[in-house]
Amino acid sequence: MLVSLKEVLRKARAGGYAVPAFDITEDLLIRPILDACEAARSPVILMALEHDLGGRGFDYIASIVRGAAPAYSIPIVLHLDHSTDFAMIQKAIAYGFTSVMYDGSALCFEENAAASRRVADYAHGKGVDVEAELGKVAGKDLDGRDGGESLLTDPREVVEFLALTGVDALAVSIGTAHGVYASTPNLDIELMKAICAVSSVPLVLHGGSGTPTSQIRAAIKNGIAKVNLYSDIRAALFRGLKEAVAVETRSDPPPDALFAPAKAVVMAAVRDKIAMVQSEGRA
Repeated sequence: MLVSLKEVLRKARAGGYAVPAFDITEDLLIRPILDACEAARSPVILMALEHDLGGRGFDYIASIVRGAAPAYSIPIVLHLDHSTDFAMIQKAIAYGFTSVMYDGSALCFEENAAASRRVADYAHGKGVDVEAELGKVAGKDLDGRDGGESLLTDPREVVEFLALTGVDALAVSIGTAHGVYASTPNLDIELMKAICAVSSVPLVLHGGSGTPTSQIRAAIKNGIAKVNLYSDIRAALFRGLKEAVAVETRSDPPPDALFAPAKAVVMAAVRDKIAMVQSEGRA
């Protein structure tokens, strides 16, 4: 069932766990993620990037998720991830996304706050929740290019930013990065504590893939209610596809047989992430 972002994140923050948030592209990811979360009784956030919504992306991704959601008993959020385009945000809302993220992390504080306020005013008028970002989580872009330097979130700016924007969730930068890590990250948990102490809204950790479970759980203990995950799921899909090709002997294998190993590996990866964020049985 489709629900709001606020609904699942408020419960997570109060319950001391986080909701896993997975970027999706098509059924090959959507089905195993939903099936694994249903089996574990975990709420889930399915996210789509602007990169994957071009062409007919909105039609396919939104229609699959919205069509499948009623068949599942767990809470499902359909979320637009890392959008910088107001028109794209409007389109996502028109297609039935239940939350959107405006990413103004490349802007100065004042411009980020003003743009986030504009998004929040529009989205709230349509009954849709909004996530914004304060600070910057850098790392690798989808094409593998360097996404620049990270900028840690300043706790002294959090209260003002939330008052100016009215957003429902805040992504913070405490030492994670997007993409595959070159070395093990070291999250600033003391900074996380300081941010949590002044934030009136649930907090979001981007760049969860590759971060040690102990650090993820320490961040959750200190206010993180949503953990974004994509690189580890892409890697699992790749391993599963290689496994399928390695054992397939037919030149025209049935798609269900070809994709079965890939879906199994993705489901196993999703189960690991559910255990990491401690969302099992929280649906």
